[in-house]
Amino acid sequence: MPPRNTIDNVLYPLIIQENGCWIWPGQENGKGYGLVRFNLIKKSVHRVVYTHFRGIIPAGMQLDHLCRNRACANPWHLEPVTAQENCLRGNGPAAVQARQTHCKRGHELSGENLYVFPCGRRRLCRACSRAWEQVNRRKSHEVVDAVETPAATTGAG
Repeated sequence: MPPRNTIDNVLYPLIIQENGCWIWPGQENGKGYGLVRFNLIKKSVHRVVYTHFRGIIPAGMQLDHLCRNRACANPWHLEPVTAQENCLRGNGPAAVQARQTHCKRGHELSGENLYVFPCGRRRLCRACSRAWEQVNRRKSHEVVDAVETPAATTGAG
């Protein structure tokens, strides 16, 4: 076994799979990313290996696993991207919504039919919103009419 705190200590245990992924068999951080103590500091394996082979990760950038395998440390399977790009490339709720082209009722989410909230984190189908408002406006009038009618008959008696 190579001495501790060297790049060899990180590279030696990696398992190379047929698909080209370099899998870290050791400790993980609970989210699937390999962890190693390197120069007395706990670091992500993929970041240590990337820096060794490809250079410094640009400031403000994250490493996106192009292979979609978080345990992979192959530096040619990693690409520096912004946090937003990394998020949108994934399969989380934000990425799924960003790729959505139609609402659940089939209306196209573009142009005049698309409302993007000022925070930029939420989108709304205007056609569905109008339909929802009409239904709820009718319901609120029915409730108001139902409340006013008994009061009018009681006052007449």
